Amino acid sequence: MTKMRIVSVQLPQSFVNAMDQLVRRGVYPNRSEVIRTAIREFLKKEMHFEVQDDEVPEYVIR
Repeated sequence: MTKMRIVSVQLPQSFVNAMDQLVRRGVYPNRSEVIRTAIREFLKKEMHFEVQDDEVPEYVIR
């Protein structure tokens, strides 16, 4: 898998609450994966970004 980098962001509390709810429901394993998925989809839409297989953790269903 590609080396991960830490990027700090500030989010409204409502976003954090919603992410935590998705994690509690088991939709995502953690907040980081929620954010990675959102950014991946944004980049695919806005930039026709192609994700390499080694950039997606094995627990993500594509």
